[in-house]
Amino acid sequence: MPRPRRSQVSVEDTPMYHCCSRVVRRAYLCGDDKFSGKNYDHRRGWVEAQLLKLAEVFAIDVAAYAVMSNHLHVVLSIDIYQANRWTGIEVINQWHLLFKGTDITQKFAKGETLEDYEALELTYTIALYRSRLSDISWFMRALNEPIARRANEEDECTGRFWEGRFKSQALLDEAAVLACMVYVDLNPIRSTIAKTPETSDFTSIKRRITAALNGTQPKALLPFVGNERKDMPKGLTFHLKDYLQLVEDTGKAVRNDKRGCISPNSHSILNRLNIPADNWLKIINEFGKLFKGPVGTLQELTAYCEHLEKQRRHYCHACQHLAAS
Repeated sequence: MPRPRRSQVSVEDTPMYHCCSRVVRRAYLCGDDKFSGKNYDHRRGWVEAQLLKLAEVFAIDVAAYAVMSNHLHVVLSIDIYQANRWTGIEVINQWHLLFKGTDITQKFAKGETLEDYEALELTYTIALYRSRLSDISWFMRALNEPIARRANEEDECTGRFWEGRFKSQALLDEAAVLACMVYVDLNPIRSTIAKTPETSDFTSIKRRITAALNGTQPKALLPFVGNERKDMPKGLTFHLKDYLQLVEDTGKAVRNDKRGCISPNSHSILNRLNIPADNWLKIINEFGKLFKGPVGTLQELTAYCEHLEKQRRHYCHACQHLAAS
């Protein structure tokens, strides 16, 4: 039986989550459908555009994504501090970028005077919207529902387009985040949709590589900010150059037609996180099979389960792959 989302998402334990949505019907999200003879590649653009739009609306950052033939992966980072810093009018304006809101929120946004009872209701509504704008379930809803409506209209049908629930995994430490991001970024390589990361259309890795060639980082993605230090800016605690090298090395190694090896720079990242190099390719190739629930070292998984009052540490055997004994 599926577990309630509140038993899987705990911002107190980690802001990082891996989410996956799958198409439920025979027709593909994108690519060629051998049954209908149609090509649905343009739907990748729908998904990517909506995903990057939501990153500007929600207090949730996108760290990695990959749009596949019948499913999509996304690694998200909840920024609860940003949500709490927003003023009331900022919360309402952010919400109105996606939804109509209520008559009262519309009046408030226009600067009109509110009655006492309206002001009281507005206070409750702002708190509700603030909560939703840092909620992964609302983020995925705002991502999937518009795509489903457009796909149904295009296919001239009704009914579900996505599976009823999206999958979410808590990423409990840096090792889990790194492994999941590389796994997501290399999905097109493993699936033979693309030969190299830079040719992986509609993925975060291609967007990062394109920006890196111009000496920048994509504004719509959570940036790499280097190792932890004083006055640490928001971002991923790795150097962009090292991450791109790791993806490149790993991508060559997972391809059957390429002989790849892990470079010294990539080894330094794995050593820093105490990930055995011998385990790395297994983790990237079998991430979805190895980790069915939260991902992290045994210590982090134990703390996560205790905080959420879980009686059992599900899938704890997979933790051994993320840390040297």
